[in-house]
Amino acid sequence: MKTDSAHVYWDAEWQKSDAASPWAQPEAEVIAHAATLPAGARVLDLGAGIGRHALAFARMGHRVTALDASETSVATIAQTARQEGLSLETVLAPMTELPFADASFDHVLSWNVIYHGDETVVRRTLAEVARVLRPGGTVMATMLSARRLPVEQAKARGHEVSPGTWIFEGEGDKVHPHYFCTAARLADLLGDLELWSLADREHGTPGSWHWHLLAERQG
Repeated sequence: MKTDSAHVYWDAEWQKSDAASPWAQPEAEVIAHAATLPAGARVLDLGAGIGRHALAFARMGHRVTALDASETSVATIAQTARQEGLSLETVLAPMTELPFADASFDHVLSWNVIYHGDETVVRRTLAEVARVLRPGGTVMATMLSARRLPVEQAKARGHEVSPGTWIFEGEGDKVHPHYFCTAARLADLLGDLELWSLADREHGTPGSWHWHLLAERQG
């Protein structure tokens, strides 16, 4: 069973999104960290959506690559970048096979992306993130918290397709596999990435728990 399939759902969503969409508004936490990066930092936005963070990084003068598995995503970001005269690279590729050399980036952002798959997908993606980061480079990412799982189970019938990985009946992207984890499990999955901070936060609605992590690539 292919578990990293949620981009199929999101490709259709991106076709309906525009500048007024909530998915077009960058997160304050992301922008605050972006301001601490060296001028012209090499940044990878992994799972860039319609570009809310990639475009913000580029407007700040960073050297940005926006990667997504959705054709609509990369096309939309490229069009906006051209309209604004921004220098920004777009790449269509899966998160488990990043088409970049080792140590290519100073910072990787992956907001609400890496948990779209089973534990094998998550582990492989985090290993790829570590590989493409330079030693001392940082990664900011979110993951689904195990605390959220009972909330999802209360809303719809769910099926655990592999340890920690669930699909739910009904509408929305959770008909595709999603991975839920504890802090201890997440720390184990990080491999060569050393945690700087980790917090479990709700995203807008009660029970929408996500891990927010900031980590550094070890040398």
